[in-house]
Amino acid sequence: MLGAGDRAPDFVLLDQTSSPTSLAGLLQHGPLLLYFYPADFTPVCTREACLFRDTHVELNAAGLNVAGISPDTPESHARFREKHALNYPLLSDPAKEAIRAYGVAGPFGLGVRRATFLLDASGWVVDALLADLRVGRHEAFIRAALARVEPG
Repeated sequence: MLGAGDRAPDFVLLDQTSSPTSLAGLLQHGPLLLYFYPADFTPVCTREACLFRDTHVELNAAGLNVAGISPDTPESHARFREKHALNYPLLSDPAKEAIRAYGVAGPFGLGVRRATFLLDASGWVVDALLADLRVGRHEAFIRAALARVEPG
């Protein structure tokens, strides 16, 4: 898995509207919380997605953007976003190219590990977290990212 100080690999993946979205394009808006998750509509993934949704105002105020990546289709992502009023892009990686590049494929290439990366606007990993079933650790990671970018 990538760690602090690593260069984040660029990618181009389809978002929930089937529009191509690159890491470079996401970073044009500033620092990014990029998270990887196994699947739409599962209980833990839904909880995590809603956590990012619920902290969106704070993240936006701090200049942090969010994007999620899973192997699900753009159509699944569109339904998931609509059902849970998610306010950030979800990217589809069915071939697991970005998932492998970031080192978050499951054992033997099966599945996806739950990971969150804080990337600066230049595309460097500032911090990273791997916590498969512990959404609370991802919440603490978000709080730490906010503290890092907030003035003071």
